[in-house]
Amino acid sequence: MANRSSNLIQLLSHAVPPSPLPPAPPPLLYADTERSADALYFGRVDVPDPFVALAAHGKKYAVVSALEFGRVRRNSAFDRVLPLETYLAKAREIWPQRKPGAAEVIFILARELRQLSFTVPEDFPAGVYEKLFELGLDLVVANGPLFPSREIKTPTEIAALREGNRCSALGIAAAASVLRASVIRGRALIYQGKTLTSERLKFAIESACLAAGAVSTNTIAAGGNQACDPHQRGSGPIRPHELIIVDVFPRVSASGYHGDMTRTFLRGHASDAQRDLVAAVRAAQLAALKIIRAGITARAVHEAVVATFAARRYETHHTPKGSSGFFHGTGHGLGLAVHESPGVSSRYDNILRRGTVVTVEPGLYYPGLGACRIEDVVQVTAIGHNLLSKSPYTWELR
Repeated sequence: MANRSSNLIQLLSHAVPPSPLPPAPPPLLYADTERSADALYFGRVDVPDPFVALAAHGKKYAVVSALEFGRVRRNSAFDRVLPLETYLAKAREIWPQRKPGAAEVIFILARELRQLSFTVPEDFPAGVYEKLFELGLDLVVANGPLFPSREIKTPTEIAALREGNRCSALGIAAAASVLRASVIRGRALIYQGKTLTSERLKFAIESACLAAGAVSTNTIAAGGNQACDPHQRGSGPIRPHELIIVDVFPRVSASGYHGDMTRTFLRGHASDAQRDLVAAVRAAQLAALKIIRAGITARAVHEAVVATFAARRYETHHTPKGSSGFFHGTGHGLGLAVHESPGVSSRYDNILRRGTVVTVEPGLYYPGLGACRIEDVVQVTAIGHNLLSKSPYTWELR
């Protein structure tokens, strides 16, 4: 065994270094910009219906209908914008027995450009992929993000993310205002003569975001045990003396970039256990923020949160009925999508790079006691971070 290992080491030491991998084929997308952040990033223009977008020989091409043609040609980052109707007519001539669609349009354009291989995102439509394969295009599914450059934000993108978080802060402030104005009557909160519900609280949040130029959907305003399910949006009455998680992640209409902030509130009087819980979450967030900088691993940031909770004896348990404690990642990338690269959790060994934007959102969830999550957004710098979100941390509202 020793001789075999020695021979292997000698063999490897004299091996020819592997050749660098060839560059990936250019990107191809068929999507709308409401659901595909990649499509919006690539073309820098809103298109509500699925459209063809691709690159070939260093230039960007889009094929859109007459409904979108003029606007996309004026306002996009595409080098050439082509009429969909022309390519559908060509497809009908080539395949008179079939109803042409996206696959036929893509194939004809690819043949014209003499570009017969492309990289497609993991969520590329399966039906279109199958037809293109049959037509003879060589498609490679991206191993990870289609545009890794999305992770590093430009100054323009940073400004857009600050605006997104300004809108988030306005939504959170609206929630705090409603809670402060509510009157405690037994087990109910009364606001403007009616029982305050999660639905009414979300309406106030989303109205504030809309007035600021952003659309907030799937907003979370969940109290009590509902908040112990991190993605529970909340429904029914908001109770006094219970912890309430408010998570606001609007999309700015003008830019497509998001904000994403969370605060925890309580209207009434908190117990010592509730105060300790909130203090632990804030301490965990500060521990993560203290070590964030370019060059550190995402896992190390997450472990700082875990260590803080462990030191304060907040345990995590997983049972057939659900989980309690801290059982999600510390954060995620933010940009044209609410969740994008990089992830910040125990699953990721990736190194945070300068210019990356991530959320920092530790939380604790214990049915019967309640839940707390505090979330802010930061830009990673060479020596630390820049805070891109700003909202008070006052949580006990009397």
